[in-house]
Amino acid sequence: MSSNEQAQRAAAERSGRARILVVEDNPLNRLLLHDILELRGHEVIEASNVDEALPLLDAARLDLLLLDVQIPGGGGEAVVKEVRKRAALADLPIVAVTSLAMPGDRERLLSSGFQGYLSKPIDTRTFGPTVEAFLRAEVRRAR
Repeated sequence: MSSNEQAQRAAAERSGRARILVVEDNPLNRLLLHDILELRGHEVIEASNVDEALPLLDAARLDLLLLDVQIPGGGGEAVVKEVRKRAALADLPIVAVTSLAMPGDRERLLSSGFQGYLSKPIDTRTFGPTVEAFLRAEVRRAR
């Protein structure tokens, strides 16, 4: 990550505003995530599948990627692999937002490149602060 990108992320953290890409195929879930994050002052960019998400990764300077694991077009794990191939995105934190809750799912996702795991259904009381904890952790790593 360049020093300019580090400075931008740090400034976003200080202002409390972050650019977050939400990749979720269910329109109601996407709206819920959008509204929670927007109410907390963040800029939210949305995609409903892999084909929509990949161009946005390059075009937007993102602070965080919230990614449904079971999205059309290859799934969330395919997006993680693609993100990690791109040098400019190597440090982008990626959090799985998923209904996968079987024993071992969380560990498998974390070992495949996700930095975090949030299970559905979304708890509207804790979702915002949990996402912001991932943002704060990213800013600490960038320093």
